[in-house]
Amino acid sequence: MAGGTDVHEPFDINADTLREECGVFGILGHEDASALTALGLHALQHRGQEAAGIVTVDNEQFRAERHLGLVGDHFSDADTIERLSGKAAVGHVRYSTTGETILRNVQPLFAELDGGGIAVCHNGNFTNALTLRRQLIRDGAICQSTSDSEVVLQLVARSRKGKIVERFIDAITQMEGAYSLVALTSKKLIGARDPLGIRPLVLGDLNGAPILASETCALDIIGAKFIREVENGEVIVCTSTGIESFFPFGKRPARPCIFEYIYFSRPDSVVSGRSVYDVRREMGRQLARESNVEADVIVPVPDSGVPAAIGFSQESGVPFELGIIRNHYVGRTFIEPTQQIRALGVKMKHSANRAQIEGKRVVLVDDSLVRGTTSVKIVQMIREAGAKEVHFRLASPPIKYSDYYGIDTPVREKLLAAKYGLEEMRAYIGADSLAFLSVDGIYKAMGYDGRDDANPQFTDHCFTGDYPTPLTDLSEDQDFVSAPRLVEVG
Repeated sequence: MAGGTDVHEPFDINADTLREECGVFGILGHEDASALTALGLHALQHRGQEAAGIVTVDNEQFRAERHLGLVGDHFSDADTIERLSGKAAVGHVRYSTTGETILRNVQPLFAELDGGGIAVCHNGNFTNALTLRRQLIRDGAICQSTSDSEVVLQLVARSRKGKIVERFIDAITQMEGAYSLVALTSKKLIGARDPLGIRPLVLGDLNGAPILASETCALDIIGAKFIREVENGEVIVCTSTGIESFFPFGKRPARPCIFEYIYFSRPDSVVSGRSVYDVRREMGRQLARESNVEADVIVPVPDSGVPAAIGFSQESGVPFELGIIRNHYVGRTFIEPTQQIRALGVKMKHSANRAQIEGKRVVLVDDSLVRGTTSVKIVQMIREAGAKEVHFRLASPPIKYSDYYGIDTPVREKLLAAKYGLEEMRAYIGADSLAFLSVDGIYKAMGYDGRDDANPQFTDHCFTGDYPTPLTDLSEDQDFVSAPRLVEVG
């Protein structure tokens, strides 16, 4: 194991990251609803790069555009925006944690009900969606997608409740897992957040038009005012006459996902009143307190490690330098046809800044370690640039457990920290030393004395194995069972 990965191992420059979740956006009562939704999705693009979709409604007429690829590739021209007429819209950017990246899975999903149409999009995963899906099919339902979002539509359609909001609530109370939902009818914009508030959702306002979005950065891009976070377990209903809230799950303490602070949210977003940038910088400070080392320069792994590296530098007094330069023009879908090109994968995305590294003791700072494959290449690159020593520091604890709430972590056997101890991981990536931020250290960076093991303040199962909800769809081999799938071949 020592010395890192085998030179013949296929290398994917995007494989050693936590896969982004999804992003949702909705607006009601604005002349430029589709254009504002497109801008909001641009701001949320970091949450999903595989597909994007927008549904608008004009009186009773719904219109949809759904595409594979980036928001800017499909929703930047005037003709598209003009086709999406109407004063209300919902939009979605997707990373496929459940269901393949095919057009019929691209959200928002739409259904015609006896009371009118409804479009639904969601961020997160329902941990009982496959179980419910099998029950629905057994009862005669026809499922057109492999996305677990469709289960919501099926349950709404089959509800015996009278009003659409009652039917929506009836549906989500049958769901387990982590989710934020945004739905659009001809007259209502509806949002919902899971009972623990694992997945984020915020309420904003633009000149009287209510907005629901995954992050505050989507409000900032359109000049909207942040009103508040949608509460955990809240169903929020926006109409032309005002906003109404329901709490079908009752009230309980929130337990949001810690990874929103560590990785997912944009640094300029504010989550639960905390600046994401400030939290990440404080995590770096705490990391320096726990695992400082004699060094000459602090170097972030771009771009994810930058705020933590700044904090590490401030706390340690060691200078911060951009010792790695990122190439921002490398696409996620780059085709690597040969082993020779594949071996250059990291250098295509990152390049060592030799002038800041040569002859120096370097501390590399990143936000997390998943498989470790990219870290091997990064350490090797820094050594080749002439570093005297290479020390690796991670501003989060070791990821030992898979996620089932919308983060596409590898199966547990592929998580480096699940397989190896600290010294084995250090030898694997080839660093002179390796250290992670402690679990309590994360909580200290968030302003707490430490983790409250009896009542944890955040959802942190990737580090602790403490899953906060039932995992109904989980099979005996500790991986999700799969739904039957139609493979589209042309």
